[in-house]
Amino acid sequence: MARAVVKPAGPAPKAVTQDLNRLGAALDQQLPAKVQDNLLIGTWNVRGFGGLTPKWQSGPNDTPKRDWHALACIAKVVERFDVTAIQESKRDTTALLALLEQLGPRYRVIVSDATEGTAGNAERLAYVYDSDRVQPSGLVGEIVLPPAAEEDAAGRKVEQFARTPYAAAFVRGGTDFILTTVHVLWGKGPKDRLGEVQAFADWMRKWADRPKDWNHNLLVLGDFNLDRIDDPLFAAFVSTGLWPPPDLGLVPRTIFDNDKDHHYYDQIAWFNDPTRPDLPPMLNGLTFTNRCGSLDFVPLVLTGLTKSQLSFRISDHYPLWVEFTI
Repeated sequence: MARAVVKPAGPAPKAVTQDLNRLGAALDQQLPAKVQDNLLIGTWNVRGFGGLTPKWQSGPNDTPKRDWHALACIAKVVERFDVTAIQESKRDTTALLALLEQLGPRYRVIVSDATEGTAGNAERLAYVYDSDRVQPSGLVGEIVLPPAAEEDAAGRKVEQFARTPYAAAFVRGGTDFILTTVHVLWGKGPKDRLGEVQAFADWMRKWADRPKDWNHNLLVLGDFNLDRIDDPLFAAFVSTGLWPPPDLGLVPRTIFDNDKDHHYYDQIAWFNDPTRPDLPPMLNGLTFTNRCGSLDFVPLVLTGLTKSQLSFRISDHYPLWVEFTI
């Protein structure tokens, strides 16, 4: 049985309401509304999303620093999407369950078990979805590499995924789609990530190409820890035909990004070949609207904190999103 959610006493303080109003206005300006013929998919690495201090404002001696003020801001963003893939949900599900409480009964969750091992960091992968708009269509699974995949074509040793990628199928308006989310190993450097990124891209392509499999409308999303567009990690990511919308390459991924230090960690992609515009994408019943982006929440909420302090309350990553018509 899920643990009871402990909410702070009394109504939300004025500071919380003001932050939510600013955040809501920015979301209205930057994101499409939920309408009858669209589908909004988000992904967000929410830093260390595990424990929660049951106060509106955590104090100097409270651990963790994430409180209900921060949680309400996170919920304000998540409620704008039909499905949100969340990375860094932890073994401790206090914050995840509180997020559902804050969102209300129409929002539900599908969540993996916690990954064992030091590299796994006791992380889960989760999908929070608006049950008035989408429903699970039956398929849920984790990607585990077969023994034959332990060494790639270049002779590099490819270990099992440190944090097992997690797939779930949904349906909206009669259109099925499958999301697969991942949080790629960080490691000591980019070379430590290359095997996982390549193995994931290869595995997804084989899944897409298998006849008579449950592989309709495959999309991948999550934190792939890609440093740059013009490096071997990104080349591995797109090597089997995964295509992230070009406009997503223009938006920042983390609150620490700047003009000199710009990353591409988080991605949303599907199979397509931008060098062959005459070929249709491998999507059926979903049409990308060319609307996508991230949301910079830094100037909108908890503005008295440093970016480092904010990262432990909200996140160090921005949420990323795309829109389709169905």
